[in-house]
Amino acid sequence: MITVENVTRRYGSFVAVDNVSFECAPGTVTGFLGPNGAGKSTTLRILAGLTPASSGRATISGRDYHALPNPGRVVGIMLDAAAQHPGRTGSETLRLAATALGVPRQRIGEMLDVVGLADAGGRRVGQYSLGMRQRLGIATALLGDPQVLILDEPANGMDPEGIRWMRELLRDFAARGGTVLLSSHLLSEVQATVDHLVVIGRGRIVAQGKLADLLHGGGTLVRGIDQPALAAALQRAGLQPEQTSAGAWRVATDPETVAKAAMDARQLVVEIRSDDAGLEDLFFSLTGDVDRHAA
Repeated sequence: MITVENVTRRYGSFVAVDNVSFECAPGTVTGFLGPNGAGKSTTLRILAGLTPASSGRATISGRDYHALPNPGRVVGIMLDAAAQHPGRTGSETLRLAATALGVPRQRIGEMLDVVGLADAGGRRVGQYSLGMRQRLGIATALLGDPQVLILDEPANGMDPEGIRWMRELLRDFAARGGTVLLSSHLLSEVQATVDHLVVIGRGRIVAQGKLADLLHGGGTLVRGIDQPALAAALQRAGLQPEQTSAGAWRVATDPETVAKAAMDARQLVVEIRSDDAGLEDLFFSLTGDVDRHAA
């Protein structure tokens, strides 16, 4: 379980994170989205114990990160895959982490195999592609067999096969009762991976909830044989139709209510469907043109 309660982080007069609250429950993958400078990285760093909150509290499994007796056995974190030492091999990187965590060395080979780097463990990290470094970072995060994963841009630099692999890995981790929080700019991949969403803009949460519920907030699109008469019928029913660029009527209610209004007025409907927004449309409608040029 990840819990962020009324967290604020100030840098002088600048408020990077402003009274942020959300939860990530076991068995879920939560996407953490926001434009550049919205406060995503600062929030993740507060969760990871790297940046103190000015006020509020961020906990993992009910404890502050620094209060966890062996944090890497509870939460696996990858905030910057490029920060790995380029002169060490992949195996050496995991060996050092295994020593710090107190896990058996056999986990090193297991994790290299899990992330598809079994044949590259003896190569120096400086020779890895960005996608390979991401895989190594995920292996390090999984090394302690944690219950929680916090990943910042884990798909960055991965090819389509790697992105699909990562999606399946995270979904499987959650299916086994794990908790996943990830940030990403790849909105289509987020939509295919997560089941919950937290959206931040200008340091504040602007939306959160189940992905399906957030995407189902667009109302209903309807088209009839007699469009003017259909619009008049909808208005008499207390609905406010708005015409789309494609000529349909958009109504801010569910399809059943729209269908009943049309039926009561004896209007023949040729198309009626939920106006579900894509994640990209939802993202821009919630955040607008926000870029504070800060983490």
